[in-house]
Amino acid sequence: MDTTWLSRSEKLIGQQAIEKLNKSHVMIIGLGGVGSYAAEFICRAGVGEMTIVDGDVVDPTNRNRQLPALATNHGISKAEIMADRLMAINPELKLHVVKEFIVPETLPTLIERNPDYAIDAIDSITPKLAFIKLAFEKKIPWVSSMGAGGKMDPTQLKVADISETYHCKLAFYIRKNLRKIGIRSGVKVVFSTEQHDKLSLLMTDGTHFKKSAYGTISYLPAAFGGVVASVTIRDLIGK
Repeated sequence: MDTTWLSRSEKLIGQQAIEKLNKSHVMIIGLGGVGSYAAEFICRAGVGEMTIVDGDVVDPTNRNRQLPALATNHGISKAEIMADRLMAINPELKLHVVKEFIVPETLPTLIERNPDYAIDAIDSITPKLAFIKLAFEKKIPWVSSMGAGGKMDPTQLKVADISETYHCKLAFYIRKNLRKIGIRSGVKVVFSTEQHDKLSLLMTDGTHFKKSAYGTISYLPAAFGGVVASVTIRDLIGK
């Protein structure tokens, strides 16, 4: 393996950590504003095997915040665009591409791929809950991103247990539903302590388990992506 391109990373974390990352398999579920940036950061850190999961295509409304979205690729699979980008970053990457919408029924098959770490960048409550429940039961190391919409200040992002979250509507609903199945803690999340801009709420058509969303700004989902990638890398190398 040619690690010349990782020389700056090696200077920071050491050769042993670089080797550990090269032997690690990270799964990113959801390639929207959070997941797309997280996938890129994971790849650029030198992780040797990745699975990326998303069944959606680029929509014009994605361009304000999602890495794969350009004016020239509307209607193209986000997973395909990200796959090309990741392989261009690291041609030696072992990459698995799953072009499927995230639904509770298919999550067990995904988990059977046995990643060393998973990033939950799912933005709909039902499949997100299903993933968290499954990952919790299977004891797969993972981190979940909470809501990046309706917020503007990246300095208010925190890493905490789900039981310690506040000022996040998505975390509230996840917490509430996890309690119903006996899970009160043990779920590592990234969330923002900033209050929502309630006026930015918009209703959607309800497809893919998503009935509403908050307005977003370009950098906030990317900041979430950076933090979940950071948690992943640091957990994998023990820092």
